[in-house]
Amino acid sequence: MKMLRSRKALSPVVASIILIAVTVAVSIAVAAWMGALTFNFMATEQLKITNMQFTPGSNTSIVVTMQNTGTTPVTITEIHVNNGVSCGFTGNPLTLPGNTQNSTTVTYEAQWANGAQYEIEMRSSKGNQFTYTATAPQS
Repeated sequence: MKMLRSRKALSPVVASIILIAVTVAVSIAVAAWMGALTFNFMATEQLKITNMQFTPGSNTSIVVTMQNTGTTPVTITEIHVNNGVSCGFTGNPLTLPGNTQNSTTVTYEAQWANGAQYEIEMRSSKGNQFTYTATAPQS
């Protein structure tokens, strides 16, 4: 019984150093985990369709200009005009790197009419949809 009473515990200085070390280690682990979450949430697809030009004479070609304003590449796998059947386009599938601008020609399966309004919808490989509406020029 006398042995247990004479036994000393950790000194307050050593206990404080251990407590601070554990706190710093846990803080670093939490910061690394939160940083990884932030990078995953920031990596979103951001495509902006800036223009549609209707090619005169053919009435089936539409040149679409788009800009990837995000930091990750966007891969376009489908293009629809007026919620119709998927249209053919050059570079199937089309991948835009982050912070770039590109144009692609869409072959519309029917003739577009002068003065009519058309909505183009692009779908990415991640399932995101990007739309733009324009009116065909009057002849």
